[in-house]
Amino acid sequence: MNPTKSSILIIYTGGTIGMKNDEHTGALIPFDFSGIYEEFPSLKRLNVDIEVITLSPIIDSSNVAPENWVRLAEIIRDNYASYDGFVVLHGTDTMSYTASALSFMLEDLTKPVVFTGSQIPIGVLRTDGRENLITSIEIAGARSDDHPTVPEVSLYFQNRLFRANRTTKRSAEALNAFVSDNYPPLANVGVNIAYHKSIINYPATYSNELHIATHLAEGVEIIKIFPGMSRQILEAVFSIPHLKAVVLETFGAGNAPTCEWFIRIITDAISRGVIVLNITQCGGGAVEMDLYDTGLRLKQAGVVCGYDMTTEAAVAKLMYVLGLNRSKEETLSLLREPLRGEFTV
Repeated sequence: MNPTKSSILIIYTGGTIGMKNDEHTGALIPFDFSGIYEEFPSLKRLNVDIEVITLSPIIDSSNVAPENWVRLAEIIRDNYASYDGFVVLHGTDTMSYTASALSFMLEDLTKPVVFTGSQIPIGVLRTDGRENLITSIEIAGARSDDHPTVPEVSLYFQNRLFRANRTTKRSAEALNAFVSDNYPPLANVGVNIAYHKSIINYPATYSNELHIATHLAEGVEIIKIFPGMSRQILEAVFSIPHLKAVVLETFGAGNAPTCEWFIRIITDAISRGVIVLNITQCGGGAVEMDLYDTGLRLKQAGVVCGYDMTTEAAVAKLMYVLGLNRSKEETLSLLREPLRGEFTV
């Protein structure tokens, strides 16, 4: 590596961004990122050295599972001392889940890990992948005062850099597919990249060592409340063997039905040790369980407030925290505090 340049490792996991048309058949085939400089000669003008790891086999993001998150965390850990930053190319459908999970699993991160992808294959003339890739590399290599400018897990898409565990994919077609309703962008990209340093997480100390969490708990489920929900179905879900936690997607500011059977099912589950985390179905806004009686009943039953966390971050955090195998009191304490800036108190 050139000591005067930032060194970036690109990890291609799969997804639309890594596809191009076969010149003979016209079918979409995986792009060979080992030839990235030949495909995108403009990268040579960036002050970075680039190397690429392609997962084998590559994974459609719809098939991503926690074991893939562990593998990705291990790759970053094993290469951590050799690179100044990392760019993860990932399918868009589950990118927010993977990026949220990595934000918790990379426990003492002090270097940039930038997730990106595209809505149009990178081998297509009108692709959004080219700009997403090039800008993500530039962000991963950016330094301020001899330290990384964005030393956290982030997600870059269509001119905006977000804290990864604040994101949700909101469109299957628009090029600005991702939103962060409850936290502003870490950077906006135009002619220049405008970093908003006051809202970026910076560590107290910097290290070339990285510790990762490799045990993610199973037994986490999502329940979305809706008018007319069946008591039998709710009872069945909460009776699943080895159920450890439920992300309860409630109305508005954390509201749910107050009928006795609903509260009883929730209360009985919590008494058996199941953690219930209250997340609003709304894109923007936060759970405030003291605001209305419907939310207060949940709080009295022992439901944990999820504040303004996304569902993706809530699932990832539950898997991570439960995987630490702490006491019940410590587990609840970790859930009630922001560990990686995933919610606003």
